[in-house]
Amino acid sequence: MSRELDFLSGAAVDAAPQLLGCVLERTIGDTLLRVRIVETEAYDQTDIASHSYNGQTPRTTVMFGEPGHLYVYFTYGMHYCCNIVTGPKGHGAAVLIRAVQPLSGEVDMQQLRGEKSGVELTNGPAKTCQALSIDRALNGHDISLSPLILTPGSLASHESIIQTTRIGLSKGSDIPWRFYIKDNPYVSRE
Repeated sequence: MSRELDFLSGAAVDAAPQLLGCVLERTIGDTLLRVRIVETEAYDQTDIASHSYNGQTPRTTVMFGEPGHLYVYFTYGMHYCCNIVTGPKGHGAAVLIRAVQPLSGEVDMQQLRGEKSGVELTNGPAKTCQALSIDRALNGHDISLSPLILTPGSLASHESIIQTTRIGLSKGSDIPWRFYIKDNPYVSRE
């Protein structure tokens, strides 16, 4: 993990806003897809909404591993979601990548998304995984290595971060661990 990404060793709630503006580079064969993270949610083993809340299981082993790895899970029997593991090894925490903004490779992402375009391309966690062809094969992947690399980024001078409660949860929805770039059109919903 690069020094610029050392913040991933900290708590998920601290890492989540720092991931905003960072770039994911996904290589598929000769194709390079680049996206900018615009929305995240933090999850921790002390949090009832986290997969790690009830301790380490075969499904959540990656969440308890080294920071800077991908935790990918299947939900609703049809969608993948990806998280970046944070915190010290042995503590189950990760940050869900809720939405990204395409930077390059948009035509290829549209094909992967069944010809969806515009903000519909990547304005949600499952849409993001589909657009970047992320599935369980990348579970545990070190995000400093190809085919999926996280590179440091930052906010533009006119951008600011909104912190609010998480969405789409049956439990723990009152915890303000959702972060997004204000007024970015790719945010899943405000």
